[in-house]
Amino acid sequence: MKTAMLAAACLLALLVAAPAQQQDVEKLAPFYPTPESVVKQMLELGGLKKGETHYDLGSGDGRLVIMAAQKFGARSVGYEIDEELFQKSTGRIKELGLQNLASIVKDDLMKADFGRPDLITVYLLPSSNDKIRPLLEKAMRPGTRVVSHDFEFSNWKPDKTINVEDNDEGNGRSHTLYLYRR
Repeated sequence: MKTAMLAAACLLALLVAAPAQQQDVEKLAPFYPTPESVVKQMLELGGLKKGETHYDLGSGDGRLVIMAAQKFGARSVGYEIDEELFQKSTGRIKELGLQNLASIVKDDLMKADFGRPDLITVYLLPSSNDKIRPLLEKAMRPGTRVVSHDFEFSNWKPDKTINVEDNDEGNGRSHTLYLYRR
């Protein structure tokens, strides 16, 4: 009887802890889609080439991942924790037949292996850039490039900064892109 009660208590503790652990995954930015013209400029600024590996951190609807695979011929991986955005982007990749080059990982981007990509793109909040910066510094290989949309990485000096007008969405907002090199 004691063993059965102990087992039941352990199972209950696991069931209660599981949702709490899932809630620990912090969303590092709200989803705000990057205009297509800015997506292209991010990949061009990062110098993405055919055959290289690209990571998009917080990949949203997958537009950077899709363009990197479709137009640049890169192996592109997005990290997205939001289930709806994960499903949408994964479905779009399948619809376009890009599964051999593009994929989305439904996981916390803080768990990514930053030693693999040649180019990393981000559109995260400044505080989120600060959270991932130590992970990037620790794992990135020499020559790895990082392009950040609108928000700088503190304590990093960009190699190049460009402004891009939003011509796609019609709102005419200017976007700033920052290129960093390891």
